[in-house]
Order: sequence, then structure tokens, then C-alpha cells
Amino acid sequence: MVETKIEVGMKREAAAKVTEENTAIEMKSGSLPVFATPAMTALMEQAAAELVDELVPSDWTSVGISLNIRHKAATALGRSVHAEAEVKSFDGRQVTFAVKAFDEAGEIGEGLHERVLVNREKFMSKVSAK
Repeated sequence: MVETKIEVGMKREAAAKVTEENTAIEMKSGSLPVFATPAMTALMEQAAAELVDELVPSDWTSVGISLNIRHKAATALGRSVHAEAEVKSFDGRQVTFAVKAFDEAGEIGEGLHERVLVNREKFMSKVSAK
């Protein structure tokens, strides 16, 4: 078990701008020039991962193991978006986050995301041994 300062209720945000690179067309997830679901998902994961990384020793990190989201509204090119991750539960190893995404008009997505704490070296050794 690793020593952390992760507590239920902690929040972290991540922000981005909708550009050609993160549209559904460019990410191959659709045929319209709007903020792609995979980009929204990545922004949600970024917020969660950054929160964990700030609160664990440098030889530890987290990996995503589950993501259940709903993309509720489209966002046009040039708009600002941000995601919020809030710790809902933590058992010493696994963190469950409520995640939400917003643009200037309001909420565009929501869901749950789970991450597990791992020792960087041990994790990469297992990956390399596969």
C-alpha cells in the first residue's frame, strides 16, 4: 500500500480549446467538426490523473481501468471546454471519480471513472514481460 493524501471530495479540472485536432472528424469518431467524444474522455481522464499524480510519491502513478460516460451536447470549433474530476471513493488503491465536462453553454458530459494506483517500475516490468 502506498502513502497518499487522496480524500473523498477532492476535485481537479483540466481545460482545452476545441481545435481541428480534437474534432470527431480528425479523431475518426464521427463526421462532424465538433468536439469529439474521445477528446472529452481524455480531458476527463487528464483531470483525474493529474489529481492523483499530485498526491502520490513520484515512483507511483495511476492507470485508468474503467470509464462510463455520456456525451450530452456538442461543442463547436473555437469554444473552450473543461473537465472536472471529483473523488467519490478511495480504498487505498482504487479511486472512483465522478467526471463532468462543460463548455461555455453548460454541461456537455458526465460519468464515472476508476483508476488504480501502481508503482511505476513494477507496472512497466510487467508490461515489458508480456
